[in-house]
Amino acid sequence: MSQKALVIGGGAFGTSIASILSENFKSVIIHVRSDDVLNAINNGENSFYLPGQKLASNISAIKNLDNINLDEISIVVNGLPTSAINPYFQGHSDFFESLFEKGTPLVSLSKGIDVDTLELPDDLFADIFPQYLEQITYLSGPSFAKEIVEKQITIVALAGKDPDILLNVSEMLKTNYFRCIPTYDIKGVLLGGALKNILAIAGGILEGLGYNHNTRAAMITRGITEMLRFGKVLNARPETFYGFAGMGDLILTTTSSLSRNKTFGLEIAKGRSAAEIIKSQRSVVEGYKTTHAAFKMAQKYQIRAKLFDSIYQILYEDKDCQEVLKELMSFSISTIE
Repeated sequence: MSQKALVIGGGAFGTSIASILSENFKSVIIHVRSDDVLNAINNGENSFYLPGQKLASNISAIKNLDNINLDEISIVVNGLPTSAINPYFQGHSDFFESLFEKGTPLVSLSKGIDVDTLELPDDLFADIFPQYLEQITYLSGPSFAKEIVEKQITIVALAGKDPDILLNVSEMLKTNYFRCIPTYDIKGVLLGGALKNILAIAGGILEGLGYNHNTRAAMITRGITEMLRFGKVLNARPETFYGFAGMGDLILTTTSSLSRNKTFGLEIAKGRSAAEIIKSQRSVVEGYKTTHAAFKMAQKYQIRAKLFDSIYQILYEDKDCQEVLKELMSFSISTIE
């Protein structure tokens, strides 16, 4: 059994991956910023993000990285939102460079697109650690944190550049209920993980308006078509969008009540404003900011993405949901797909 694993961020998904690592490592350390989450995890339950889910006794939380022995860390997991990558890793660059110099791999769980630069998480890491990109991998796929901690069978995609590191990290994350499928398509995995959150919001809105299976199936199908157009711009592999990080994750998040993004969409359908909903909850709704980023990306690269544009109009231009849906359905059949 390896020595220690380090997880950055005490949110739901980071904590769930810590739970997986606790089966393969002597101890798992979660770096958090708030005292309440610190105390909760050290009492055996992340009651703020995974209430009711007991954590293994070898999982602990800290607020300070200074006391960590770098020689004992075998893997690092980034569980931060995409918007936090730059400030956090810039602020602790010496610490992580020291780890990278020792050959330590990093797994990033972040799903989103930077709204200012339109960069994906791999671009953000490339800006900070350009010489260590082969040691950084990216995990995405149909995986609710609660069900991971419950040891529900889960399969995800793990993207990276180096085959040995991909296989090594996959082995570190391997349990009898959790497996990673390695791939080199970093852009496809990251785009799938980011864009499906927007479509999950759309799924919540449609359900909140009273629409059911036919409508959801149409939205998912159209959503995949538009996701492929984004992927083409960034040279992602089309097949990635039909795999775990694309279709698999999309089906999960648009159909389940466990999805934060879908729940957000349900609240939008009730007439609440996006700003009001965001302010009222602690968990990050990645799809909200990603909607703005995807809209800007579609404009920049002239991507035909009427469905994604429609979600932007609802969230950022306060357009009426039913009116936007009516406009979506008024398309002219003048061209063959």
